[in-house]
Amino acid sequence: MADIESARATFDKFDVNGDGFITADEYSAAMRAMGDAYVSPAVADSVVASKDANGDKLLSFDEFWASLNK
Repeated sequence: MADIESARATFDKFDVNGDGFITADEYSAAMRAMGDAYVSPAVADSVVASKDANGDKLLSFDEFWASLNK
């Protein structure tokens, strides 16, 4: 099980605009900033979609937290 404080800190790094959601663009930008220059828009869309429980194409903290605890 993940530590919720660490998970929140990681989520906040990905949520660049601070709106409480991670978009595919934010995911891709964060991965590039961490040194992974190969996350294409299609890959970012796929990663977000795989964790997006309600299908809104956004990753909320609750969805992110749930994905860490599977």
